[in-house]
Amino acid sequence: MPRYFLEVSYKGSNYSGYQVQENANSIQEEVEKGLEIYFKQRLQLVCSSRTDAGVHALQNFFHFDLEQPIPESFLYNMNSIIPGDITVKGIFTVPEGSSSRFDALSREYRYQVYRKKNAFIADTAYYFPYRLDPDRLQLAADLIMNYSDFTSFSKKRTQVKDFECRIIYSRWSLENDVWSYEVSANRFLRGMVKGLVGTMLLVGRGKLSLDEFLAVIESRDCSKADFSVPGHGLFLARVNFPDGLMSYLPNRWE
Repeated sequence: MPRYFLEVSYKGSNYSGYQVQENANSIQEEVEKGLEIYFKQRLQLVCSSRTDAGVHALQNFFHFDLEQPIPESFLYNMNSIIPGDITVKGIFTVPEGSSSRFDALSREYRYQVYRKKNAFIADTAYYFPYRLDPDRLQLAADLIMNYSDFTSFSKKRTQVKDFECRIIYSRWSLENDVWSYEVSANRFLRGMVKGLVGTMLLVGRGKLSLDEFLAVIESRDCSKADFSVPGHGLFLARVNFPDGLMSYLPNRWE
């Protein structure tokens, strides 16, 4: 049966996360309902990257199997069906057996922090009205590159067998009074980006020394890290797949 990758973006403010949950609204549920209305059948979606309550995505993927052809009007009609805070950006054919989760080579996340009150970004960035030292922030971000075991930045309730992650880049930047932390890795652990950001903000404020930050990493103890930053400042920015895996299906929007 043909397999497809579905590219989506969403604002996670009104959702309990990506995954279907009992008595809670989710991204997956809304997309599955839209597909069921469109194709007149229930399709099972598998997500590339898990996002928690309130977390946003500039790019995420689902995969599903479908025997019938995809009409040219699919994107336009799907986006008319699903809620306005979710967008279906593209649909791709992939080889049978491809997985939007396991075939991903890397993922990129961004966390946004702002110091001056701004109503226009309040639901997509973390209001943190404290002075931050940019050099200390970047030094902490650089130190992360030297490690592969991120046990200290994983929530306890997890099903993973190991805590090894290969960090590709880790950096802070400041633009228009908004601090952004960008990190890419072959995989991420549950709560990892929030744990990294929360702990580095302590370094940036001078509440934690760089040596103490290193001690947090090397302790392999998640009780030492700070996971308190809210989910609404976090974006899944990009999911990277092998070249040639996906073939874009042209769709007209009108």
